[in-house]
Amino acid sequence: MVERAEDEEKWLAAGIAGLQQNAFYMHRALDSNNLRDALKYSAQMLSELRTSRLSPHKYYELYMRAFDELRKLEMFFKEEARRGCSIIDLYELVQHAGNILPRLYLLCTVGSVYIKSKEAPAKDVLKDLVEMCRGIQHPVRGLFLRSYLSQVSRDKLPDIGSEYEGDADTVVDAVEFLLQNFTEMNKLWVRMQHQGPAREKEKREKERSELRDLVGKNLHVLGQLEGVDLDMYKETVLPRVLEQVVNCKDEIAQFYLMDCIIQVFPDEYHLQTLETLLGACPQLQPSVDIKTVLSQLMERLSNYAASSAEVLPEFLQVEAFSKLSNAIWKVIEAQVDMPIFGAVTLYSSLLTFTLHVHPDRLDYVDQVLGACVTKLSSAGKLEDSKSTKQIVALLSAPLEKYNDIVTVLKLSNYPRVMEYLDNRTNKVMAIVIIQSIMKNKTCIATAEKVEALFELIKGLIKDLDGDLHDELDDEDFKEEQNSVARLIQMLYSDDPDEMLQIICAVRKHFLTGGPQRLPYTIPPLVFSSLKLIRKLQGQDENVVGEEASASPKKIFQLLNQTIEALSVVPASELALRLYLQCAEAANDCDLEPVAYEFFTQAYILYEEEIADSKAQVTALHLIVGTLQRMHVFGVENRDTLTHKATGVILVELHLFIKPVQPVSAETLI
Repeated sequence: MVERAEDEEKWLAAGIAGLQQNAFYMHRALDSNNLRDALKYSAQMLSELRTSRLSPHKYYELYMRAFDELRKLEMFFKEEARRGCSIIDLYELVQHAGNILPRLYLLCTVGSVYIKSKEAPAKDVLKDLVEMCRGIQHPVRGLFLRSYLSQVSRDKLPDIGSEYEGDADTVVDAVEFLLQNFTEMNKLWVRMQHQGPAREKEKREKERSELRDLVGKNLHVLGQLEGVDLDMYKETVLPRVLEQVVNCKDEIAQFYLMDCIIQVFPDEYHLQTLETLLGACPQLQPSVDIKTVLSQLMERLSNYAASSAEVLPEFLQVEAFSKLSNAIWKVIEAQVDMPIFGAVTLYSSLLTFTLHVHPDRLDYVDQVLGACVTKLSSAGKLEDSKSTKQIVALLSAPLEKYNDIVTVLKLSNYPRVMEYLDNRTNKVMAIVIIQSIMKNKTCIATAEKVEALFELIKGLIKDLDGDLHDELDDEDFKEEQNSVARLIQMLYSDDPDEMLQIICAVRKHFLTGGPQRLPYTIPPLVFSSLKLIRKLQGQDENVVGEEASASPKKIFQLLNQTIEALSVVPASELALRLYLQCAEAANDCDLEPVAYEFFTQAYILYEEEIADSKAQVTALHLIVGTLQRMHVFGVENRDTLTHKATGVILVELHLFIKPVQPVSAETLI
């Protein structure tokens, strides 16, 4: 390999030396206005391009040096024409060059001047040149020759507003020339793949990749022609280009040329010819990266739709969503070996397109998600990171577009897609959902929507299958649960009955979370319930039926059962604080029996569960402080609780104060 590279450097140096030597004599002939010697030495100079030893990269270096010299020769031909030299005679004269490759380079150079002189119709000269270039069938030499032809003629094509447009020359002739040159160049480019031994396939593909822009340049020039309107593009340009793309049956060429079509022609043209363009996709080779091609097309159309509201009716008129959706389905069906990542990428791009063009059509959005579920059903849980990241992107798109989880909850297939995420990614997506709710301050106002939401974020609320063996960092777990805790404030309804149902729904889910989660999730639920109690404070329960209405007494009963769950964690100190908070709330509602019950529970926890001495002192302060603020108790209950507290204090004093030993008289003496 090293020897080959060294040899190439030697061959390139020899080629450059020969080229420069003949260029020197050519310049001397040009300076003395000696046309015949100029043609002689220019032909010898161009003979250096006949080499087959150089790689495309090295050949390009040699070609560019020859190109610079040919520009000088072209300037000489223009001066000759001004001095009265017949361009027709010059066009005939250069055809006497001995070798075909130098002859054709000289012919293209004179042809450029010939067109500029307008002594003959441009279409005749262009047709003559593009046909004669067929004489070079060596792939690399032929590609560079035709690239030179395209380069010298691009500013002399008959086009609308061009000085070369006339009765005999129209943009149709320019299009025909470019399409013919493109077709021949693509054939040469594809032929490179089949030359040489199979072991050098990777090397050939790299070399072809280096030359692809030579082929694509024709399409770029086509896209810049003013005269190529929608009708001409639809009737002539696109069908001819797609015919060549499909028929070449080459993976590299098909991918690159489809990408070229999408990039060089206007978005409006793509929209109006969507059916034709998409119809070619299933005909491409199975190995073509069609997901990238279609994704780029949908990205361009999405940006086009976002550029102005005025273009949206065009999308509806051509039924763009339906055509894209059907095309993606056909491609996935045709490419049975397409990996899940590829299919998900396609659906993600289609979803982005749908959200830009039809944001009000939730049925379209749900349809895309449903199609994705169908494809995922054959794969089971996703394990590879590329696919899971793409699923997260797919699920995040509606959140970012609508900024409203309530709208997303209407998508029946949204939770079905989430089921295919692994547990870790499921949690990541759940946090994304919570962050969206908090950022947009979205209020979830019904128990039904809360149930739907908790189905989406269940990975944070309880252990999923397989979670038991996952090692989760304590800080990460704490952050996850704090996110859930912050979410509670966004679950709110002004209707007390609905709010009670929301609390019951949340409680049901939280109690399945296991002992690790309860210390994080129960406190915000308790305070949300106390907020509802304060709203109901003073409500006459006799007026509102007990079964039909939310009442403080009902909620306190629910709270008692909820806090009790903390005692098995164990989280006795937290439970005690919550009992005392509830006791104060019951005090404000003048519910003496309820307040007494909460105090009783607090005393039981203090006596039976709290063993640490410092924790006992803190708990005692809390009990006494809360008791001082209570005004609901009658004499009997207050005395009972006070005596209980006093007894506890005496016990603590007995434990903490060391008894004084009696001192005898003898000791004093």
